[in-house]
Amino acid sequence: MRLNKGAAIDVSQVTDRRGLIGRLAAGPAGWLISLILWIAGRKGGLPAVLAVLALLFVGSLGVHAITNRGDNSAITRECKSGNATDQLDCRNVLYINSIQEYWSETLPTVFSATYTESDTVFFSGRTNTGCGNADSGTGPFYCPVDKLVYLDLSFYKELANQLGAPGEFAQPYVLAHEYGHHVQDLVGTEAAMRRVQKRNPDEANKLSVMLELQADCYAGIWAKNATGTTDAKGNKIFESITDEDIQQGLDTAAAIGDDTLQKEAGKPVDEQGFTHGSSADRQKWFRTGHDSGNPRSCDTFGNSI
Repeated sequence: MRLNKGAAIDVSQVTDRRGLIGRLAAGPAGWLISLILWIAGRKGGLPAVLAVLALLFVGSLGVHAITNRGDNSAITRECKSGNATDQLDCRNVLYINSIQEYWSETLPTVFSATYTESDTVFFSGRTNTGCGNADSGTGPFYCPVDKLVYLDLSFYKELANQLGAPGEFAQPYVLAHEYGHHVQDLVGTEAAMRRVQKRNPDEANKLSVMLELQADCYAGIWAKNATGTTDAKGNKIFESITDEDIQQGLDTAAAIGDDTLQKEAGKPVDEQGFTHGSSADRQKWFRTGHDSGNPRSCDTFGNSI
C-alpha cells in the first residue's frame, strides 16, 4: 500500500480530543480556577466556598463542551509537514478522506441516498459519546446517535501485539468497517434491523451479527475502489493497494472473529455470544465486497429485514 505523498490531507474530517483536558488545566482556565481556590482558602466562609463550587460547575460545563468539540490545531500542523504520510495520525486521516470520498460518490448512484460526512473522533483513554461513555477498552465503534466514529489510536497496537494483526492495512480496514456502519445508518439498514430486533428479540443477536458482516463487506467494497479516490484537488490518495494489503485485511478479519477471540480467551466457541461473526464469515464477506466491488453484493440479511 502506497499513499500519495502529494495528496492533500483534510483534517476537518476528524475531531481530535486527545489530551485536551490536560492542556486546558495547564492553560488560562486552570490558572484562573487555581487562583480563585487560593483566594477562597484565605478568605474562608461559606459564601466563598459556594462561589468556588459554582465556578467549578460552570467551568466543568465549559471543559465538557470544549473537549467534546476537540482541538485540531496540533494535528493540522502535523499533517501540513513534508513527511505527513509517514505519521500515524495523518495516514489515518487520509484513509478517512478516501473512505468518505468513495461513499459520497457511491451512495447517490447505488442507494439513491445522500452521503453526509461523519467525523472520526480521535481520543485517548476515555471520552463522552452520544452512545454513552467510552474508553480505550471499548475499541473502535460508530455511534448512530451522534453519527460519529470513535477511535483511540492505541487500539492499533493492541491489534498488532495482542490480536495478531500487525499489517498496516489493518488500520484502513478497521476504519472502513466503522464507516460501513455509517452507510447503514444513512440508507436505513441499521434502523430497519433495530425494528426487527424489537419484534423478534430471540433473533436480536443474529441480526446484529448480520449488520457487522455487512459492514465488513462494505469495507471490502471500499478496498476494491480505494485507488480511484481523490482529494479535493483531484489528486489520487492511494498510489497502489496490493494483493498483500488485501490479505492483511483478511488476516485482520480472521484475528478479530468471535470464535477466534473466544478460543484465545480460553472459552468454548459459543455462537450465541457472537457479536461480529466468526473469523471465516468475516473473511468471507470482506472478500465478497472486494471481489465484486459492488455494494449490492453485500446483502447479509437476505429476507431477515
